[in-house]
Amino acid sequence: MSGRTLYTMFLDTVKSHADRPALAYRTDKASALTTWTYRELDVRVNAVRRGLNGLGLTTGDRVAILAENRAEWILVDLASQALGLIVVAPYSSLPYQQAGYIVQDSGARILFCSDAKQTKKADQFRKDCPLLEFVVVMDTGAAANTKETVLEFDQFLEFSRSSVADSELDAIADSVVPDHPALLIYTSGTTGEPKGAMLSHRNMLQTPDGVVKAAVADIGPDDRFLSFLPLSHITERVGGYYLPIRVGASITFSLGLAQIGQEITETIRPTVMLCVPRIFENMHSKFLDSVAKLEEDKRVKLQWGLQMGLSAATARSEGRSLGLVNSVRYFIAEKLILSKIRDKVTGGKIRFFVSGGAPLDVQTATFFLGIGIQILEGYGLSETNIIAINRPSHQRIGTVGTIMPDVELKIADDGEILMRGQGRMLGYYNRPEETAEVIDPDGWLHTGDVGEISQDGYLKITDRKKDIIVLTNGKKVAPQPIEALLKQSPYIAEAVLYGDRQSTVMALIVPNFGKLIEMAKEQSLTLDPAELIETANVQKLIKTEIDAATRSLADYEKIKRFRILGKPFGIESGELTPTLKVKRRFVAEKYADVIAGMSRQDRKEP
Repeated sequence: MSGRTLYTMFLDTVKSHADRPALAYRTDKASALTTWTYRELDVRVNAVRRGLNGLGLTTGDRVAILAENRAEWILVDLASQALGLIVVAPYSSLPYQQAGYIVQDSGARILFCSDAKQTKKADQFRKDCPLLEFVVVMDTGAAANTKETVLEFDQFLEFSRSSVADSELDAIADSVVPDHPALLIYTSGTTGEPKGAMLSHRNMLQTPDGVVKAAVADIGPDDRFLSFLPLSHITERVGGYYLPIRVGASITFSLGLAQIGQEITETIRPTVMLCVPRIFENMHSKFLDSVAKLEEDKRVKLQWGLQMGLSAATARSEGRSLGLVNSVRYFIAEKLILSKIRDKVTGGKIRFFVSGGAPLDVQTATFFLGIGIQILEGYGLSETNIIAINRPSHQRIGTVGTIMPDVELKIADDGEILMRGQGRMLGYYNRPEETAEVIDPDGWLHTGDVGEISQDGYLKITDRKKDIIVLTNGKKVAPQPIEALLKQSPYIAEAVLYGDRQSTVMALIVPNFGKLIEMAKEQSLTLDPAELIETANVQKLIKTEIDAATRSLADYEKIKRFRILGKPFGIESGELTPTLKVKRRFVAEKYADVIAGMSRQDRKEP
């Protein structure tokens, strides 16, 4: 055997936990869970491995997956790793042009689609992908209306009959070296157009092995992971898939955003889940709405319980004793208040959440910590795996935690975070110039993020280097922390700051339309969103919320111009990534006229 790979990691778990649950899924909200053990998963992976080999795919060929999280996604990925194939997975939410670009740029020979919707996309871009020989659809009957030849999954598996003996396939698996590319994750990177970050087996093992090696979190076979973030994303791939496989835990696939709340609290009740801040913020907001409807005495009791919970969590994190009196108070709060809140908000089974992809709101993090649910905020890139993460009972709100094992990190003179180590990518696929732009001769990857490290090793991200606003007076403004402050307002859903080469900071504001409609009904205002945002009442309300949120900022950081947008941001409309991060550049282009109008007003006034 040439060394440890993703596939041999999986085989090790099959040997140790053959009869324990590995994957579980539902076809819809009314259906029962179907569960596969690790032994059953291994049998199915072998069938897919034989099918890929029977079609003639060989080491180094690219396999594309255009699908939502589901069992077949895992089968194709593990089978591909066994043959030394390279997996590329565009987000299933991408329009056909963008998904097609990734399939074409990667040179994929085979594409697996989840359903009729994704297969229709493949129909539209297949002609532009000369190396694409096979398209396979996972759902039965989903290929009926396609123009091009498409194999159904069962038809694809028929090719396993023409494959070589299992012993020869095992010999191929043994020949795959740890530094062989395992996948391409397409990202805008730190510069330029979308490109594929090449990550090897050794790269991808850094996070799951590091979690176990450093006991980052006590995760084991009894844990249930709820898979919600797209498997196309680096965080879910290493933390929500390879990590549970590494330790023999089980993975249950979510039915999506509409069902996620019920899955957490009732139907699945996971113990561990990776998510993005927006989901946690929504959970927090719903809780606050329910509290606002309570009688005053009950609200006071809840607030006392939350404060006691936060004090206890902070003391544990800092290694301090609560003292006898506060210990008794915490015991009462836990028994009568905090346990009930946990049951309502998280179903009572969650041991901890993991948050990544964007900064976590401080108020939200504080709330969850106070009720006894730890959100382990972490940091990483598609090009780096997980760089840092907060540890259970050692969280520091406002930071992304301490450095992972086998990671080196330093801060450049201009504040940029530089990283090297086992998790760093091999480079961008077929793009040596772009690779050289982000990986210097000493092997340091320039992340494009600005940050600082505390004396005791906690990393804090302050902003993206390219997003820093430089005003005409030379002052520099980091937009992300200010945007986070604004979003603490119940009336502001999104805020995007601009002002480069202007005299003041400006903001595009997406209001919380639900809250605005409630206010409009109370004040007998128009209920049409486009008209409502133009009323003096709403304009005054948003200005008041902005001023209150930014009161503690320096004068040059304060927002002097803002415009309220009439539609929420969305994935389909292009303003949000599949992991719900705002696409700052896209928003700037889409609302260029609005920003230009604010700029003209800025220049007219002293």
